[in-house]
Amino acid sequence: MALTPVEIRHIHLGKGIRGYRRPAVDRVLGEIADSFEDVWRERADLADKVEALEHDLQRHKELEELLRTTLVSAERSAVELKANARREADTIVAEAHAEARAVTRRAAAERERLDTELRRITSLLRSALETVAEASVDRREPVGESTGEIRRLIS
Repeated sequence: MALTPVEIRHIHLGKGIRGYRRPAVDRVLGEIADSFEDVWRERADLADKVEALEHDLQRHKELEELLRTTLVSAERSAVELKANARREADTIVAEAHAEARAVTRRAAAERERLDTELRRITSLLRSALETVAEASVDRREPVGESTGEIRRLIS
């Protein structure tokens, strides 16, 4: 039976001829000793529990700090990755625009070259056709399909 401090204060031990009765005192002291043993045991268990909880608390604080650091690092990495991706995308777009301008310039230059070549060939053909037409007329060949075709092409 566990005794409380109030109960201990209110224990009245019977008095005998030479003081308190020894068996009653021994019994009360035994109960007090048992009660204090229980309290000390419970106190030691609670101290162990407090130590374990403090250890767990410390471990959780360290884990929380690690998670916080990891989260900050992950956020920083995400921001850097986004920035790098934007820069890379901008570079790719700029390169694509530059390539498109270069292709457009080359195409325009090629078109100009082909237009010039077409004009030159057309001019040569007209000259050749006029020469053929003049030669036909000079020889007084009858005007046939080929001569009509030549005149149509010259026009």
